[in-house]
Amino acid sequence: MAKTGDPARAAAEPALSTLDFALDRGSPVPLYYQLAQQLEAAIENGVLAPGNLLGNEVDLSVRLGLSRPTVRQAIQSLVDKGLLVRRRGVGTQVVHSQVRRPLELSSLYDDLEAAGQAPATRVVRNETVPASADVAAALGLAEGAEVVLLERLRSTHGQPVALLCNLLPPGLLALDSARLESTGLYRMMRSAGITLHSARQTVGARSATADEAARLDEKEGAALLTMQRTAYDDTGRPVEFGTHIYRASRYSFEFQLLVRP
Repeated sequence: MAKTGDPARAAAEPALSTLDFALDRGSPVPLYYQLAQQLEAAIENGVLAPGNLLGNEVDLSVRLGLSRPTVRQAIQSLVDKGLLVRRRGVGTQVVHSQVRRPLELSSLYDDLEAAGQAPATRVVRNETVPASADVAAALGLAEGAEVVLLERLRSTHGQPVALLCNLLPPGLLALDSARLESTGLYRMMRSAGITLHSARQTVGARSATADEAARLDEKEGAALLTMQRTAYDDTGRPVEFGTHIYRASRYSFEFQLLVRP
């Protein structure tokens, strides 16, 4: 029962009450997993929004006719995925949906905005540095030539998602830090008349260092997704070399696979 004057709890109860859980008790799929999948779908579809409370496990178990351990296991699986969080004195709360990004030449900012994920950016570095051998090769410059280094922390709903490092040829476009914190890099390129055409990209994974973990609100050694990309404009000129890391608990890449004829 919601307490008078508790808007978050009051808003959560109608959201949960509209959910129609379809649990197949004769299925070999465990009931906790069925419940977890349906709760996750509700979060992904926006039926359960960030900040909504699920109420207590006793009420949910009575409503669904499930044991408390079953409900607890379902909720814990979503806590482990980073979709729910247990807050002392508050209850179990929806945090966010996982960011699922298609593997195509697009901006993380644009993808997050299109998904309703309210992107926010903090510029960590915006300076000129000498190009390393790898960066110089990617951008078609001499080793040691000046390049612009951008390092940004991208967040959604107040939670960090990615640490983005981009290196660009000097003089490509004006890179004002205040504007970079209000929009995406690719959007700025388009506004400057740069037409992105193609990219070479590599996706991988590794463990977070202590510094990365602190910035991304993860534990040291947590799984991170990595992405390295060189983007080209419509003349074939390399315009960006990026090395990005993403929280695996909050982010995934989506592939569309076709059968070769």
